[in-house]
Amino acid sequence: MKPRIGFLGTGWIGRNRMEALLGTGLVEPVAICDPSPECLEQAGELAVKAQRVASLDEMLEGNIDGVVIATPSALHAAQSIQALAAGKAVFCQKPLGRTAQETLAVVNAARNADRLLGVDLSYRHTEAMKAIGDLVRSKELGDIFAIDLTFHNAYGPDKPWFYDPEQSGGGCVVDLGVHLVDLALWTLGFPEVENVDAQLLSAGHRLEPGQVEDYAVATFRAGPAQVRLACSWRLNAGRDAVIKAAFYGTRGGAALRNVNGSFYDFTAHRFIGTDAQQLTGPPDAWGARAAADWAERLARSARFDPLAEEFVRAAEVLDRIYGR
Repeated sequence: MKPRIGFLGTGWIGRNRMEALLGTGLVEPVAICDPSPECLEQAGELAVKAQRVASLDEMLEGNIDGVVIATPSALHAAQSIQALAAGKAVFCQKPLGRTAQETLAVVNAARNADRLLGVDLSYRHTEAMKAIGDLVRSKELGDIFAIDLTFHNAYGPDKPWFYDPEQSGGGCVVDLGVHLVDLALWTLGFPEVENVDAQLLSAGHRLEPGQVEDYAVATFRAGPAQVRLACSWRLNAGRDAVIKAAFYGTRGGAALRNVNGSFYDFTAHRFIGTDAQQLTGPPDAWGARAAADWAERLARSARFDPLAEEFVRAAEVLDRIYGR
């Protein structure tokens, strides 16, 4: 039988992931919850038979197998822990926690409840990154010694809570950089990280108390590889977005790049000297793959997957970027 799922938070990202996940046909939507009547109405048009509930408490009282969480970041950890403690599997928008401590608490809750935990780290599921990951792990690129990561968003979040560090946990690093850190660690097999150094700016100046960064650069060593990371909101980038994840080894290189400033279209190329071979290109409907992977695993077994411990490893790197 299809897992019965409740959807907590049905704003833009919540509806986007709901629509994509329902499109896979892998789950049955049985409950939806959002404080906004407009968002709830729009979600109801996607999940016509789902019950509209007033709270997570009410959702958890129903006959559900899992909860998809797409609420403000400050709520993720507590809501995930509550759902897990009630015996429900969880798929949560990133970040799972605002800090490594919050993230660890959620993973521990999943382990204690023996329930499946997933996070929407979606870029690792693109065809481009899967192709690059295969090259790296097969050693076709030799030993990886350098990784360049970029995510510049010419826009920025439109909700006020994103700009309150108490609610968001940070700025562009926790919003965009989390994907970059995940790509580096996931591709390399989550090696130990050391020598983290970072500079965080707001409107071109060092952060003042109560501010979040809109531009960040960081370097760190992940196993044998030196990693350089840059991310931003509202950068004058000349296009909607600049996204790149490049891996350089002793026998060649490979890179994911977005196409013409797109947030959705990517290519993967392999490099040998001055030659570049395209490995993948658009179209690639990757938006629901992280959620679909969670749903497929949930249909097989709702039990805890130790791979969830990787979420803590990435959160620890973000903490060190923030100097926490």
